[in-house]
Amino acid sequence: MGKHKSRHDQPEERDESYENVLYELQVELVKFQRDLIKHQQKICVVIEGRDGAGKDGTIKRIVEHLSPRDTRVVALGKPSDRDQSSWYFQRFVPHLPSGGEFVLFNRSWYNRAGVEPVMGFCSKDEHQQFLKEAPEFEAMLVRAGIQLIKYYLDISKDEQKERLEARREDPLKQWKISPIDAVAIKKWDGYSEARDLMFQKTSHRVAPWHVVQANSKKKARINVIRHFLTLCDYKHKDKKLLKYDRAIVFPFTDEAIRQDLLAH
Repeated sequence: MGKHKSRHDQPEERDESYENVLYELQVELVKFQRDLIKHQQKICVVIEGRDGAGKDGTIKRIVEHLSPRDTRVVALGKPSDRDQSSWYFQRFVPHLPSGGEFVLFNRSWYNRAGVEPVMGFCSKDEHQQFLKEAPEFEAMLVRAGIQLIKYYLDISKDEQKERLEARREDPLKQWKISPIDAVAIKKWDGYSEARDLMFQKTSHRVAPWHVVQANSKKKARINVIRHFLTLCDYKHKDKKLLKYDRAIVFPFTDEAIRQDLLAH
């Protein structure tokens, strides 16, 4: 008897309903970008979340049919010695959008609110300083004409464990494996505490956090795109298509913690 294969070992089953809706939303994204370029807007989206939450897949569906000349996905590697001796936000600034550009950060300056303090890559003082300065930094970006939108993809502990195990078994996803993955489950509680503190300190009026329930990858992708497009102004918007599930994408509030809407 062969080894039982989980649902992650097989290619995703063809879901015509999902694919049809995704196609329509990607057409909306093209319309959005055409208007963005015409009016020289600057839009920056931050995608954060637990390891295995589906950040790469969500970003892929957003940018799949957009202009590569006017769209950038920023996924910075380990900071250099020079980066470590510079102002923390300095290495992110060159990647911010200019007029007509759409930039998505696949992880961002918020490494200092999650991975770094949990893994011991920064000091407690550096962590606290970041939580104070991040809203100030983001307020400056917004005053400079950048529309900043922040998403956090949240998944359950069991779902994360299953996805990380599937990642190790999939030869096409070997590039995703990192030493951080190996301790993600062990440090689950630490990441939960860091996430909650990040939300409480850095969800502010000009750049609030939007939480995404991402146990279902397809529902998360569809609803993130719908929600994102509701926040953007562009001509010929199909508002009926953009009705998102408010149980899947919702703004962070302290009530979200008290009502146990976040994975712990």
